[in-house]
This record gives sequence, C-alpha cells and structure tokens, in this order.
Amino acid sequence: MRRPEEIIIRPIITEKSNRLMELKKYTFEVAMDANKHEIKHAIQTLFGVKVLKVNTMIVKPRKRRVFGKFRKYGYTKAYKKAIVTIDPSQEIDLSKVR
Repeated sequence: MRRPEEIIIRPIITEKSNRLMELKKYTFEVAMDANKHEIKHAIQTLFGVKVLKVNTMIVKPRKRRVFGKFRKYGYTKAYKKAIVTIDPSQEIDLSKVR
C-alpha cells in the first residue's frame, strides 16, 4: 500500500469547499489512480479523524488562452477530486497541510 502523502496531493480551498467545511465535508486533490478505500485510509492516518464517506470525481481539463507574442491555447490539467465527509464531532485543521 502507498504512503498517505502520495495519495493526498493538496486540499482544495474555494468558496464552495469553504461552505462544505461547515457540513464537515473537506475537499482534496488526490492521485488519479487512488480508490476510495485508499483515500479513506490516508485521511484517517494523516489527520486522525473518522471518515464516514468518500465521493470522488475526475475534473476534466479546460481550454485556456495563453498570451504572449502569439496567441495560443492551452489546457489546464486534469485531476481527481475527493470530497470526504468526517464525523460531525471532529475537525481537520487545513493550515497544517503543505
């Protein structure tokens, strides 16, 4: 089994994820080949909380304009996102994460 640091890449902090934190749902970017069981084990190991549910999705790349001498188009990277629901009596401090 892989180390938890290899599975959890970074927390995703957006307006929507901040609203979800009030419901004890935390959002993370995870490795593309990680499954729900590995994600659950990694969160429980890294943060010492009880995970109740894991939802995953793959965020597809979007087209972006890149300016310079010539106008070009590029793409954002595709990544896997996990929304993790934890026990209501517990909390994750995201300030300690990378």
